[in-house]
Amino acid sequence: MTDTADFHQRYERERARADDLADRDVFRRALVNSLQEGFFITDATGCVVEINDAFAEVTGYGQEDLPYPMPHPWAVDGVAADDRRAALVRDGRMTAETKIRHRDGRTRWVAISINAVPDHNSRRGLYVGTIRDVTAPRAAAERDRAMARLATAVSVAKDVDEVLAITLAQCRVPLDAQRLIAVTWPKVNGEEPTVRVAGEPAVTSWRDLGEDWRRTFEDARTWIPLTVTPVGAVPSTGTTRGFVAVLSGARDVVLCLEHQVPRVVSAEDRRLVSALVGHLSAALQHVRQFESARETSLTLQRSLLSPIDLPPGFAVRYEPAVHPLEIGGDFYDVLPVGDGRIGIVVGDCVGRGLAAAAVMGQLRASTRALLLTGARPSTVLEHLDAVAEFIPDADCTTVFVAIVDTVSASVEYSNAGHVPPVLVSTTASPQLLDEASSVPLAVTHSRPRPQTTHPLPAGSTLMLYTDGLIERRDRSIDSQIDRMSAVLTDTARMPIEGVADAVLRALVPDGGFDDDVAIVIYRSPKASLVIDDTATAAKLTEIRHRLAAWLAANGASNESVSDLILVVNEACSNSVEHAYRGHEPGRVRVEAEIHDTAIHVRVTDFGSWKAPPPDPGTRGRGLLLMRAVSDRVDLDGTAAGTTVDMTFQLPEIRV
Repeated sequence: MTDTADFHQRYERERARADDLADRDVFRRALVNSLQEGFFITDATGCVVEINDAFAEVTGYGQEDLPYPMPHPWAVDGVAADDRRAALVRDGRMTAETKIRHRDGRTRWVAISINAVPDHNSRRGLYVGTIRDVTAPRAAAERDRAMARLATAVSVAKDVDEVLAITLAQCRVPLDAQRLIAVTWPKVNGEEPTVRVAGEPAVTSWRDLGEDWRRTFEDARTWIPLTVTPVGAVPSTGTTRGFVAVLSGARDVVLCLEHQVPRVVSAEDRRLVSALVGHLSAALQHVRQFESARETSLTLQRSLLSPIDLPPGFAVRYEPAVHPLEIGGDFYDVLPVGDGRIGIVVGDCVGRGLAAAAVMGQLRASTRALLLTGARPSTVLEHLDAVAEFIPDADCTTVFVAIVDTVSASVEYSNAGHVPPVLVSTTASPQLLDEASSVPLAVTHSRPRPQTTHPLPAGSTLMLYTDGLIERRDRSIDSQIDRMSAVLTDTARMPIEGVADAVLRALVPDGGFDDDVAIVIYRSPKASLVIDDTATAAKLTEIRHRLAAWLAANGASNESVSDLILVVNEACSNSVEHAYRGHEPGRVRVEAEIHDTAIHVRVTDFGSWKAPPPDPGTRGRGLLLMRAVSDRVDLDGTAAGTTVDMTFQLPEIRV
């Protein structure tokens, strides 16, 4: 009886304990599921053995598929996860923010906190952790940082292409952007819109865009400005191809941001693009105004600078500074000032912008007027001193004035504080023309402006320039002048226009010139040929050989040499056969020289000239041959002699 009572007591006690444990498990599950943060338990291997409802909401993986062994299906950074697990085993606790991939494919950011707890049953230990979705605050912070970076960067952008490139760089990661397309409609109806692209695939014209994109851009012009609209949506997957927005109140600028691959658009994506569109609208309006002002300024500058027609052998370039309006005070001029004399001016006014350009325009006009009076370089500078005193901000302007004499093959010059020109020839090392130097304009000086003359060897190259070409913070001026001289030496046989381009390419900094650059380059004519000999048949062979050698030395092709020899020999033969008939042989003179791409040959005799008959028959066809082979033939015959001028255009001949 006693044993039976004891049994019933133990039975009731164990049943009550079991009921209490069941109630406790129910209570525990209810408590865990009531937590707003995700809750999970892993065993010592990292296998997730228990989760709550909030965990399933954060990751998309619910209790029905428990357990979740390593690697977890939501993990995206396996190497980093292994490192964190090693730290957890070592320290017994771990907190981190990491990316996961939700079951629906979206990438999310979560904050994880894990602590080790003892497990008396398994004796291997368990880990209890929480997981919290921090995508929204993290995205908001990243959006704010990206917008701050974007606002700072686009505030100094100088054109639409730079704005798009900066924006794409900020959007590649948060929006998985592959390109930005900006389409601008012109004010004139009927003209095609302008397309600007950052990223790939690149397009350069409206017609290069696909038909669907063109239709999208056209439709967008009816939308409310600054309204962000997803495009290319696929309803079955909830993904979009990108965003499109109208950036101007006139609806003439439409922007598209295209994703690398179609993606699900989140609320954060929309907020980021909306903020981006606001910044871009202001930035594009700014750079469009800037470009308009820059174009106006450059048009003004070019109208003040560019000579209409350059004399043979000259090339000029003007490269404006990159910031802010690409306009400044550098100037140049090249103008004929008399028989065989050409005036050259290069100057640099202090400062930049329209004020410096105004000073430059007045000084350039004054210099031109003084040169046309026949004044010598030193006299020009003396008069410019007086002019500069009456022009605000013209003091300290540097000017180099030179006059090239093509007859004597020399240059006369005077320098008012300017960087010295460089002369490169085949007969000597590169030289600086630095002998006649003095102070800048309107700076007090006790002595007259100096002046000197320097020879210009045949085929030599003279280069005048402003200091923006050679001044660098990280290089000495001497080393830059050496670089420039080397380019001039290496391009001695290149056309003069190509020389100018080669110099700019070699010396331009990576970010463009930060000061204006003006250059004038002159290539002196190559040595001419003069043959003055007895007009006899025996001398014709010698004349042909000397002319052929001169032509070949100056780059004429074999075919051109043959043609020239043929007609020049015909002109010389006429002098031999007809000019001195019945008299002692006189002289024949052959003069050949090169101007740009043309060779001019003059054949002169001093005998009597006889007009050709109307029908020369089988003879007297030399003049017809000359006209057929030459580009131009001028015949001047008098009782005192005959002169035949012939011109041959040879593209292979370059000054």
